[in-house]
Amino acid sequence: MSDFSLRHGEGSRLSLQGDLTFATAPQAYAAGLGAIAAAPAGPLAIDCSALGDSDSAGLAVLIEWCAIAAQRGVALRFSGFPDRLMRLAEMSEVETLLLSEG
Repeated sequence: MSDFSLRHGEGSRLSLQGDLTFATAPQAYAAGLGAIAAAPAGPLAIDCSALGDSDSAGLAVLIEWCAIAAQRGVALRFSGFPDRLMRLAEMSEVETLLLSEG
């Protein structure tokens, strides 16, 4: 079974660890919703550099987080995208959404 975790860091910093795939998408989605709901005013920085495997379901989770965060007035700022996840985002033409400053 694949593992995923969302870890809270200092201030408004989060880090994603493990796999972000079809197998972990429900868990990742729920963890992200909780983090967005608890986010203080200002941007929420999400470090993706510790992610392992990723697929289109994982990318869909990140896109959904962006939509929900925007509805709640929380800016998500992703960093450290693994190459595979970035290629998926580029092929899907959503990399600007995920790497925007807003």
